[in-house]
Amino acid sequence: MKIISSLFLITFFLSACSIISGPDGYFPDKKYDFLDEQIEEDIALPGSLSEPNSENHYPVVGLEEIDNILEVPKPRQIFASSGNSSVQLRRLGELMWIYIETLPSTSWPIAKNYWDTSKYEVVGADPISGEIEIDFNMETKLQMKVEHGIKEASTEIFLYQINKSSGDIQSNPEFVQQELEKIVDYFATSVSNFSGTSLAAQNLNEMKKANIFTEDGKTVIALDLNFDRAWSSVSRALIAADIITNDRDRSNGIFFVSYAKEEERGLFGLFGGRSNNNPQDIVLGEESQFEITIKEENGKSFVRAISKDGNIADSEQLLSKINESLS
Repeated sequence: MKIISSLFLITFFLSACSIISGPDGYFPDKKYDFLDEQIEEDIALPGSLSEPNSENHYPVVGLEEIDNILEVPKPRQIFASSGNSSVQLRRLGELMWIYIETLPSTSWPIAKNYWDTSKYEVVGADPISGEIEIDFNMETKLQMKVEHGIKEASTEIFLYQINKSSGDIQSNPEFVQQELEKIVDYFATSVSNFSGTSLAAQNLNEMKKANIFTEDGKTVIALDLNFDRAWSSVSRALIAADIITNDRDRSNGIFFVSYAKEEERGLFGLFGGRSNNNPQDIVLGEESQFEITIKEENGKSFVRAISKDGNIADSEQLLSKINESLS
């Protein structure tokens, strides 16, 4: 009798599960329903409206081959990110700027408050363009520009001294550096204690200086920078990512580099090779394995990785590592 009762309970339990979660049950499994979805045509916008200027972080590609895909591929990396929060004054020649690891919409109210509480008069502040104009003296005015940086969720702040009569930017690096140092001190004490964000400046968060796209099946990093800044940024990224530069040809925009994958780096460490604590002590190979090229076109710089043995997957991994370390 006990055996019959047990069989009855087991049968009832299995049938109940089928009724609840089976294909025809009350709560069927829907994890594969997306395979039956279809992409509709784009929304037709009225002539008075333009398409939003935003980046598609999750592009849909190769739907016609989805039946042949056994595993979901890892998404492309579409931003640069690494390191700890910081406020720095950076310089490249006479160009100086403040680098802050926070969104521009957070940096904007801090920057504006800096001038609102100063002895100078703020004559204009536009959160859409990120520009603040300050009446400095009888001859000159100051213009601060708050922009999105290269790295995801970062800000770059520039300061210019402008002649009121001619409207020309004056070259006065010593003065600009002194003023930027004061702003750095203000941000350093304010940004960690400030949790707000400006809704009016949200547009600045979308104006990123680093984006990626695919060209002939290969990933390319597009930097909204001139060649000098792009070269400097990639140089810094190579050091931060522990990528050995065997040689460089700045006139042609080429780095000749060696790079080991994460699993290979562990083997080097076992045999007395590379140490993560002191990346300058090791050379992964006498000959370069990759070429990193930077080419400026129409005011932008494009970064590409080329493997000497033609391995596209290795080139993509190297470029992703550089992208992570850009700042």
